[in-house]
Amino acid sequence: MLRELVIKNRSYRRFYGNEKVSLRTLKELVDLARYSAAAANLQPLKYILSSDKKKNDLIFPHLAWAGYLKDWSGPKPVERPSAYIVVMGDTKIARDFVCDHGIAVQSILLGAVEKGLGGCIIGSIQRKGLKESLRIPDQYKILLVIALGKPKETVVIETVGPDGDIKYWRDEKGIHHVPKRSLKEIIIK
Repeated sequence: MLRELVIKNRSYRRFYGNEKVSLRTLKELVDLARYSAAAANLQPLKYILSSDKKKNDLIFPHLAWAGYLKDWSGPKPVERPSAYIVVMGDTKIARDFVCDHGIAVQSILLGAVEKGLGGCIIGSIQRKGLKESLRIPDQYKILLVIALGKPKETVVIETVGPDGDIKYWRDEKGIHHVPKRSLKEIIIK
């Protein structure tokens, strides 16, 4: 069951924009993050939840969507995420957030998959602009943004080819291909 959730947990970048994600669902997902491990149990992560179109429209322009897809600037308005979770570190609690946000985000996304949703972890963020748009106080450092919704695309996992190219790509039908290194290649000795 966990294996299936992990394999289904792909980076989706196109969504059914009219399929809403409730604020209640976002709270349930962040509650999973709350139970996740935190370095020294400091629990310094804070979250901004958005399932409102106006707020979503404030977040969207500050995000970059797919570095390897040079001819694609992001989802069309009807394919944009229905919700976002902005993941921040509270600098009054900790200076370094170690890997806490990675663990928390994985918990959130696995919970989303279990609910029939999909998401994308976005680290390429115009942080200053997003901070201003959402009026985020200075004590909070923006770490990641999670885009969420009902996925509108198919993502296929395949083995990295002999050329070693790990760049994801889309075919003529819009299917998103993600090369993964083999187990033999990543385990040493």
